[in-house]
Amino acid sequence: MLKVAVLMGGLSSEREVSLVSGTSCAIALRNCGYDVTEIDVTHALWEQLKFADPDVVFNALHGDWGEDGRVQGVLDMYGKPYTHSGVMASALAMDKHRAKHVLKSVGITVPGGGLFDRLEVAEAHPIATPYVVKPNGQGSSKSVYIIHGEQDNHRAAIRADIEMGEQVVVESYIPGRELTVAVKDGEAICVTEIIAAESENGWYDYDAKYGEDAATHQCPADLADYVTDLCLNWAAKAHKALGCRGVSRADFRFNDENCTPANVVNKIVMLEVNTQPGMTPTSLVPEQAAHVGIDFDQLCRWMVEDASWPR
Repeated sequence: MLKVAVLMGGLSSEREVSLVSGTSCAIALRNCGYDVTEIDVTHALWEQLKFADPDVVFNALHGDWGEDGRVQGVLDMYGKPYTHSGVMASALAMDKHRAKHVLKSVGITVPGGGLFDRLEVAEAHPIATPYVVKPNGQGSSKSVYIIHGEQDNHRAAIRADIEMGEQVVVESYIPGRELTVAVKDGEAICVTEIIAAESENGWYDYDAKYGEDAATHQCPADLADYVTDLCLNWAAKAHKALGCRGVSRADFRFNDENCTPANVVNKIVMLEVNTQPGMTPTSLVPEQAAHVGIDFDQLCRWMVEDASWPR
C-alpha cells in the first residue's frame, strides 16, 4: 500500500485554512486506499518526514513558508515525489511583484503599480487613487487595504502592520467581477465567478472568502464565449510561464462595462496565480473539477499519481 504524507497546518497566517484542506485531502486519500499520515508541519519538517517515511508527499500547506519555495526546497532535498509546484514556480508565483513581470511578458494584462516601502506608503500616496496596498508574498487577502482617497484612514494601520513586510505591492484598483480559473496538468478547466457578500471592509477580503455563507460560486460563470476563452487561455499560459506543476488557480477582475471582443484584453486583469489553492470539497478548484466530472477523491488521487521528484 502506497504511503502518503499530507503536509498541513504549518507556520503561516493561513494555518487554519491549511488544516481544513489537509484534513479533507487525507480523508479523500484514505477513501482511495492509500496509507495516509497527517503531518502538522513545524520547523522540524525534516525529522517529521523521516519519521513518517512516506512514498509520496502531498503538500496541502498554504501561505508563506508552505508555498513560497522553502518547503519545496526541503522536499527536493528529501528526494521523494511530491505534489504541486516546485521551488522556482512556488517562489516566483508567491512574489506578486516579480510574477507580474513574467505574466506581462507573455501578453497577460496585469494591474499597474509597483513595489514600495511600507512606511513611505503610510505617509503619502505612491500612485493615484484608488489603489490597493497588499503584501508581496502572502495569500488569502490578509493585510490588504483599498485606498479610495484622502478621506481613507488606513495610514496608521499600514504603518503598524509589520506582517506585511518592509516592501509592499501597490496596485491600481481594478473594478469589476471576481473570476477564477483552475488549471490541472496544464489545461484550464473552466471559469467560476465569485459573488461575495461585502465584508465589513466593503470588498472580498479574508472574512468574505472564508466566513460561513460569505460568497457564492457560479460555476461555470455566465460570460460571453470570448471572455471565457480569454480567461482560460491566460490561466493556462500563466501556469506554463511561471513553471507551475499539478494544480494552480489564476484570479482575475473583469470590468464588463462596454466590453467587446475588440477591447476584452483591456477589460480582464489577472491579479495573481496561486500554486497551492484551497483543497476542501467546496473549494474553487474541486468545484471546477466536479463540473467536468472529476470528484474530490479522484482529484486527490490524481495529484498523488502526478507527484514527482524533482518538480
